[in-house]
Amino acid sequence: MSSDPFFSDGGLRRGRLGTAHLVFFTVAASAPLTVLGGGVTTMYAVSGNIGAALGYVLLAAVLAIFATGYAAMSRYVANAGAFYAYIANGLGRAGGVAGSAVALAAYNAIQIGLYGLFGAVMSGFMSDKAGLDLKWWVWALLAWVFIGVLGVLRIDLNASVLAVLLVLECVAVLIFDLVAFAHPAGGAVTTAGISPGHLFGAGFGAVLAFTIASFTGFESGAIYSEEVRDPRRTVARATYIAVAFTGLFYAFSAWALTVLTGPENAPQASAEAGPGVIFGALDQYSGAVVADIANVLFITSVLAALLSFHNGVARYLFALGRENVLPRFLGATSSRSGAPVAGSLVQSILAVVVFVGFAMSGRDPVIDLFTWLSGSAAVGVVLLMTLTSASVVGFFRGRGGPESAWQRAIAPALGTVLLTAVLLVLLFNFDALLAPDTAGYLKWLLPAIPIVAGVLGLIWGGVLRTSRPDTYRRIGQLDEEGLHEPGLHSAPEPDRWARSHR
Repeated sequence: MSSDPFFSDGGLRRGRLGTAHLVFFTVAASAPLTVLGGGVTTMYAVSGNIGAALGYVLLAAVLAIFATGYAAMSRYVANAGAFYAYIANGLGRAGGVAGSAVALAAYNAIQIGLYGLFGAVMSGFMSDKAGLDLKWWVWALLAWVFIGVLGVLRIDLNASVLAVLLVLECVAVLIFDLVAFAHPAGGAVTTAGISPGHLFGAGFGAVLAFTIASFTGFESGAIYSEEVRDPRRTVARATYIAVAFTGLFYAFSAWALTVLTGPENAPQASAEAGPGVIFGALDQYSGAVVADIANVLFITSVLAALLSFHNGVARYLFALGRENVLPRFLGATSSRSGAPVAGSLVQSILAVVVFVGFAMSGRDPVIDLFTWLSGSAAVGVVLLMTLTSASVVGFFRGRGGPESAWQRAIAPALGTVLLTAVLLVLLFNFDALLAPDTAGYLKWLLPAIPIVAGVLGLIWGGVLRTSRPDTYRRIGQLDEEGLHEPGLHSAPEPDRWARSHR
């Protein structure tokens, strides 16, 4: 492929991204305006928990503990496969393959599900504002073309697009927050919406399920570690900033909604109006123009999340193709932009097949396509973070370095326990993410998708160990051409999975 004018084996382009870029990718993946307009309102409507805003702070604290060990390990591992490489270096290579399968299932699920949300929102907006009545899947196809084109262009161009969209949607969310606190229900601001006593009551499990979904994309910083200027510091710095920003920003905005409606009225108002709670308030107190702009930014926030997850999936496929875990052609990059063009094209093909299939079967783009796949993705992401946190303990065991005991053992062990608890709560409350009339078997089938993917990945890792030992030894490590920055990986540890299966 190296002689082809478009495809190359030269790897991703290094040095194009800095801390700000990684923060944009990470926060854009969760789409702040989408979280407020879709996630927060649905959370109140489904859970009925008026203290739900504090759930974002609680989960951010869990992720901050997880990030301690994750950030320490990021100084040694720079790989576009991100959590895949972390797990391979900490729990064994077969475990890394299992983690990569979970990641691909989860990130493809949320990325494809977002096409349903985008199509539905865009269809409704254009019908109301322009009288253009097109099916949701038409708008999804247009978004698909846009994402596909950006996916093969320079990554710093992608970051610039995301930066503009993210700043604008954050401004829109801040305007809503100001409107809410300037016009509190009953004429006084109440703190009931951030009361721990209200959070740890009825509906707490559902609150955790929805807040978890809002942090999907947390891994984005590590995914781009091969393309940053200083991998040893940038990934850790960007991760801490993104966790703090999203946790506090989402909590503040969710609280603002309860201030606007009155805490006791937030669940009913959210159930009746959904995103209309947000845009109706902007229309009433800031004018129709501001509300329309916010609606447009709501649409672009979904588009930004689509792009962020598309880039993440493409880089996972690139890393697995480069190391021959998956077909080698997936490791191809563009000789012009350095983008993982093969992985980008494969993700685009998979996405269009799935969402067109949903459209042809007459399924609802939001209740079915978006809700089903985003719920499945949430399970996969928490499972992936749990495995990664455990891998940090394994990675630092018996290894010297400047990291403290808190960084190398205590925090990652605590993070593993906390994330396991979150995963169990999510599994046992998964039905809270589904519509009441959803088929009962989907409560078990949807969360099983990433779990089954992980089991299949573990089996494939075992097959590679016996049938292709050279490939197996390179999983998560430096490749033969030394495409990763020298010094970021220390010598490979003995494979714990292999050692336990001798």
